[in-house]
Amino acid sequence: MIQLFISGPEIILVLFVTVMVFGTDKLPEIARGLGKAMRQLKDATNDIKAEVTKGVEGSEEVKKHTAQDVVKQIKEVKEDFEEITGPIKRNFDV
Repeated sequence: MIQLFISGPEIILVLFVTVMVFGTDKLPEIARGLGKAMRQLKDATNDIKAEVTKGVEGSEEVKKHTAQDVVKQIKEVKEDFEEITGPIKRNFDV
């Protein structure tokens, strides 16, 4: 099983190596850059979620209107069929 959590000593080791590689002058810039990147990623994720939600809501509206159109067309065909078959029914009722 893979453990994805890191403990306190591992965090300290990573920070120590980071300070040794980049120096204390660059750490605030790196942290700022990481913060901006995380914010952009979060904004992009939220935008995608909003688009998907809007698309789902839009498809529900389309389904609703499509179903209403189908019912309307069925009623029209039924009325046309009754107009055509009306004289035929009258002839057989005699």
